Amino acid sequence: MSLLEERILTNDELKAIAQEIKTVEQKSSGEIRVNIQQRRSLKEKNLTVRELAVRSFFALGMDTTKERTGVLIFILIADHEFEIIGDSGINQKVSAEFWNAIAENMSAQFRQKKFFDGILQAIREVGTVLHKEFPIQSGDSNELPNDVIMT
Repeated sequence: MSLLEERILTNDELKAIAQEIKTVEQKSSGEIRVNIQQRRSLKEKNLTVRELAVRSFFALGMDTTKERTGVLIFILIADHEFEIIGDSGINQKVSAEFWNAIAENMSAQFRQKKFFDGILQAIREVGTVLHKEFPIQSGDSNELPNDVIMT
């Protein structure tokens, strides 16, 4: 078990997050990914967390979903920061206030060291909007893996 998993999330919690993503995605055509990065690499030291998250968004193929409904929750542990990025399809349906509210809720949970709870709550909140705005369609498939990416 890595230092990150010992301090932030257990293996069982990582599996539960992946399961929650699967559950949410079974009700919508959206795709959610969680990327947890321990710290910046030397090459990344001058990049903002937003820039790292955007880089991850594209590297993970989040921009390739059929309806452009990918959502990435990117967490940078060492800097105590995170970003939530939605693709253009979902951003046409939700406001910046929506993302800010999710971020505020995550921050409140994280301040109490409830990382698992904060991530699950964010996934569920995103899932509610995905279900409403992008309900599951016949022939819809899981376009991206549900596992948590640990880097």
